[in-house]
Amino acid sequence: MTSLTPPRLEEIRAARERIRGLAVRTPLLRLPLEDVEIYLKLETLQPIGSFKIRGAGNAMRSAPRDLLDRGVYTASAGNMAQGVAWCAREMGIPCTVVVPDDAPRAKLDAIERLGARTLLVPFADWWTVLEEHRYPGLDGLFVHPVADPAVIAGNGTIGLEILEDLPDVDAVLVPFGGGGLSGGIASALRAEKPHVPVYACEIETAAPLAKSWAAGAPSSVDRIPSFVDGIGGKSLLPEMWELLRAVLEGPIVVSLEEAAAAVRLLVARARVVAEGAGAVPVAAALAGRAGRGRLACVVSGGNIDPHKLATILEGGLP
Repeated sequence: MTSLTPPRLEEIRAARERIRGLAVRTPLLRLPLEDVEIYLKLETLQPIGSFKIRGAGNAMRSAPRDLLDRGVYTASAGNMAQGVAWCAREMGIPCTVVVPDDAPRAKLDAIERLGARTLLVPFADWWTVLEEHRYPGLDGLFVHPVADPAVIAGNGTIGLEILEDLPDVDAVLVPFGGGGLSGGIASALRAEKPHVPVYACEIETAAPLAKSWAAGAPSSVDRIPSFVDGIGGKSLLPEMWELLRAVLEGPIVVSLEEAAAAVRLLVARARVVAEGAGAVPVAAALAGRAGRGRLACVVSGGNIDPHKLATILEGGLP
């Protein structure tokens, strides 16, 4: 695949206009803690409970109608699936989602409620779809959950909103699954305020960016499934490497215990329900790994399995 380049500021601004009325302009609220200044970008308040509606909406609203009429599909563990399915329902087009067979039931139920057809495949086959940008036998528009310029530009709209609400932000922390979210947000900040670092936050059980950063090249890891199911692939997509290296400050890795503690804290102190991926930036900020000052954490989604949430709130680790 050809290496992707960071979206230009005008592309991100155009995406913002394109998804207006589809995605919510989410608030940036301070986490009520005394010893650290953390602000939460609450993408949990999107109609589908995650930021994915932004990239999906921009990709689909900018695609030719004749292509959309043949249907749309994506490969997703849940949140991008809901984003594409939501937009497809709004636009009146059929939607299929290729889903890894370890996807949580709560997310599968949500996809089906939105009227999409799910196609469960082994994780290795699902990953091949991400690498090849296609699935044999499916027609229409393929919306890649990560390596799609329109998706990345749509995600970048979050960066514009953070800068509007917190102009003197000192650092931005973003969950890292494949780089579509962090790459989009960091592109917006590089264009507007290049001195503000953007950190990509990973979970220790699947941290391909940290390994790639250390090696200086896209690398693979031995992925261990966990309750943090919204991020964590087995490798970094090669086409994303140059983009990410150009705009990110670097990776931060947190433990499962730190992520679970952040989920509990968000519920107890902010009344915010975050999925594991959404809590990872907060965990990184609480650990001091992004320094001090005004830290904006992107709480990317809240679609956590209720049983896993209950276990975490009781002090356990799912």
